[in-house]
Amino acid sequence: MRNFLIQMSGAPGSGKSTVGGLLSKSLNGVVINHDLIKSFFLDQGQSFEQSAKLTYPLQWVLAEDIIKQGRSVIIDSTCNYQETLDQGIALAAKYGFEYKHVECSIDGDLELLEKRMKERVGMRSQRTGVEGPPADAGNVVSGKVLFGKWFENPWRPAEGGIVVDSRMSPEDCLTYVLKEMAFQVAAHEQDVL
Repeated sequence: MRNFLIQMSGAPGSGKSTVGGLLSKSLNGVVINHDLIKSFFLDQGQSFEQSAKLTYPLQWVLAEDIIKQGRSVIIDSTCNYQETLDQGIALAAKYGFEYKHVECSIDGDLELLEKRMKERVGMRSQRTGVEGPPADAGNVVSGKVLFGKWFENPWRPAEGGIVVDSRMSPEDCLTYVLKEMAFQVAAHEQDVL
């Protein structure tokens, strides 16, 4: 079985955790939940900024450890920085894992994001709504401005990107992503031949 490093991407409430969890079951993988780690640091008394700084390096240490165990890794974070993409691509290449970037897109539907964020059992590090930043975040940019940036300029890799319309059911999203992954792997293998 092929091993993958998958970086989930998308705005809060777009379905990353749900789709990532389903992918982990299909691929015998392990999910690294960025919000869980960040919430842990907040619970230990770290500031929001310090928690964010500590979370990224720890998620990469955990990802590398899981890769060394021969398991696929799904990184569940917004993945909205070029550095984050570069780290995922480099780590996959270092160990010969297939890299995939899966973006959950809801096509700018702020009402759906708001609904999903209100319905979920949130963690301390998560937004509570479009205009509801995490309690520890302090002064933040307007939610509509922040989400607008995510929708207009998402970070995507040059190759290996899959954009799934996460307004579909989670099961339909999973089916779509797995088909796209299989298609890309087959196309890559054909190019190598």
